[in-house]
Amino acid sequence: MDPEFGLGLVQASVRGIFDWWDEVNESEQWQDRIFVGLGAAYGVIAIIALVQLARIQWRVPEYGWTTQKVFHLLNFVVNGVRAIVFFLREDVQELRPEIYSTVLLDLPGLLFFTTYTLLVLFWAEIYHQARSFPTDNLRPAFILINSAVYVVQAFIWFNFWWSPNAVTETVAKLYFACVSLAAAVGFLLYGGRLFLMLRRFPIESKGRRKKLREVGFVTTICFTCFTIRSVMMAFSIFNKKADLDVLDHPLLNAVYYTITEIIPSALVLYILRKLPPKRVSASGYQPIR
Repeated sequence: MDPEFGLGLVQASVRGIFDWWDEVNESEQWQDRIFVGLGAAYGVIAIIALVQLARIQWRVPEYGWTTQKVFHLLNFVVNGVRAIVFFLREDVQELRPEIYSTVLLDLPGLLFFTTYTLLVLFWAEIYHQARSFPTDNLRPAFILINSAVYVVQAFIWFNFWWSPNAVTETVAKLYFACVSLAAAVGFLLYGGRLFLMLRRFPIESKGRRKKLREVGFVTTICFTCFTIRSVMMAFSIFNKKADLDVLDHPLLNAVYYTITEIIPSALVLYILRKLPPKRVSASGYQPIR
C-alpha cells in the first residue's frame, strides 16, 4: 500500500470522527437522547441501591444505621439526584440565578465523594483493629474531613454567586480535582494496606480469598474512577471544550459520567451485594462487630 494513501486514509477517518462528534454535540435530538439515557442509567442504579438497603433492613431490622446501610442510602441519593438533573438537564441549565444550577451539578459529586470514602473509613477501621492500632480518631477524622470539604465548597459557591467570574470557576474546578485526587489516594492507601494484610492470611482460607478479591477489585475501581475525575476536571481548566457542565458537550458528559460514576457504582454495588447473616433466633443471633 502506498504510504501516502494510508496516511490520507487515517487523516480522513480522524476528520470523519471529529465531524461526527461535532454533529452530535450540536444536535438537540442527540442531546436529549444522551441526557435521557444518562438519567435512566442513574435511575436504575438508584433503584438497585434502594432495594439493597431494603433487603438489609429486612434481614437485620434490629440494627441502626450501620456503615453498610448509610453507604446504600447515599448511593440512592447520589444516583437519584443525578437522574433528576439529567432528565431535566435543559431546565437545570437555564435556572436563574446561575448558582442554583451550579449547586445542582456540583452537589452530587461531593455526595459521591462522601459515599465512597465511607468504604475507606470502613477499611481503615478493619486495618487498625487487625494491627491493634487505636480506632477512636478515625470516625471523627472522617466527619471533620467531609465537613471541611463541604464548608470550602459552600464558600466557593457563595463567591460564585456574589461575583461570578472566570477565576472563581477555575478555583472551583481545581478544588474538585484536588478532592477527587485525595479520595483516590485514600483508596490506594487503606485499600492497598488491607489487601496486603489479607495476602498474609493462610492461602487455604476461603474467606480470605473472597475478601481479598473484593478489596482488590473495589480499590482498583474506585482509585481509577477518582483519578480520572481529577485529571478530567484539571484538564477542563485549560480547555473549554472539555467543560462538563454545559449542554453543548453531551458526548463528553456521556463518556465522563459513564466511566467515573455509572460503571463504578454498578460494579461496586454488585461486588458488595452480600447481605448480613440471617438471624437464627432472638437468643442465638450474635452481632458481628
